Amino acid sequence: MGSLVKKRRKRMRKKKHKKMLRRTRHQRRK
Repeated sequence: MGSLVKKRRKRMRKKKHKKMLRRTRHQRRK
């Protein structure tokens, strides 16, 4: 699953989804 997350992150970077990524990161941390 870790590799899948890394691949998804790279795709999001290309699509400029930094705001969405940040939101998910905060939710995962809590």
